[in-house]
Amino acid sequence: MVAFKVSSRQWDALDALRFSTRDAKVFRNATIILLTSAGNSKAAIAYELGCSLSTVDTVRRNYRERGLEGMTPKKSPGRASRATAGYREALRAVVQTPPQSLGYGFSVWSLARLAAHLKRQTGVSLSEDQLGRVLRAEGFSYQRPKHT
Repeated sequence: MVAFKVSSRQWDALDALRFSTRDAKVFRNATIILLTSAGNSKAAIAYELGCSLSTVDTVRRNYRERGLEGMTPKKSPGRASRATAGYREALRAVVQTPPQSLGYGFSVWSLARLAAHLKRQTGVSLSEDQLGRVLRAEGFSYQRPKHT
């Protein structure tokens, strides 16, 4: 068992972080440190929180190395999205515009139609799956149209 205690100030900071975040991972990470400080074993913490033993080890190491900052997971590296800020702005505008007002012969946007329109408008081509993810991230919901 990794034996370390947190001061009352650190405890309060971790507790405040837990209840001020909406990120489940940050909540879990702060809880791991609090449970560790309370003397719970790695296995008991992993079982109680439904995570792996290596997750508990990683969170403990991050806290020792980076303190409270270590509770927020680092963004994983990867290719930047082709859905730039300009693309997202165009997407928000087009989704809220009826297709017929843009000269189309249909009344409902589908992902394929929306992707084709945005490709003509912005020059950026996204797959239907990716466009669906971007739509959800922008706060829009969608479903397949009942007609073609």
